[in-house]
Amino acid sequence: MNPHQITKDFEQALCDFTGSPRCVITTSCTMALLLALAWFMRVRGKLVVELPRRTYVGVGMSVLNSGHDIAFRDEEWSGEYQIKPLPLWDSARRLTEGMWRPGAVQCLSFHWTKHLSIGGGGALLLPDDPEMDDWLRRARFDGRRQGVHPKDDTFDFVGWHAYMSPRDAAEGLHRLANLPRQNADLPNSDYSDLSLAPIFGGTVAKPVAEAAE
Repeated sequence: MNPHQITKDFEQALCDFTGSPRCVITTSCTMALLLALAWFMRVRGKLVVELPRRTYVGVGMSVLNSGHDIAFRDEEWSGEYQIKPLPLWDSARRLTEGMWRPGAVQCLSFHWTKHLSIGGGGALLLPDDPEMDDWLRRARFDGRRQGVHPKDDTFDFVGWHAYMSPRDAAEGLHRLANLPRQNADLPNSDYSDLSLAPIFGGTVAKPVAEAAE
């Protein structure tokens, strides 16, 4: 048996559950956000990316690590929020049937505190974009091509070590099969104001224009 088939099965199950055409699973939601932001850096160039002031610090770090600049806005949010001006959503605190937003990239979390609690891991829910899907799969796999032995690969692609193990994918598939179809958003944690943190303070800009959702 191919142990990596369980990874594909978990991704397909997440597509069926959320309504997204494509899905790529990763080691964490933070890593999923970093990969998505790196993709948008590639296709749109450097941007001023806007977040709510109060969110998990890893989201801000993903913005900086991907090469974008950062701005903050005041927003009371629940479950998910948009990373403006991109069609990108931090959906770490939401997992319910049919949640995918057409045309959007939504990042999920499988941390112990989330709906699908396998201890770690994340996912990107994607539109039906084969180029994006292929790029993200190589990006999460050290730049490697799936199915190609390292000694035979060309290593012409910069990537990250961010692929989920088959064991964790199997756990996620099992738990997803027993998850209720409809789930209320999780309450937000008591996040600090990231705009006051020294690492982000020098990169605060005027809020970007409201993006059409």
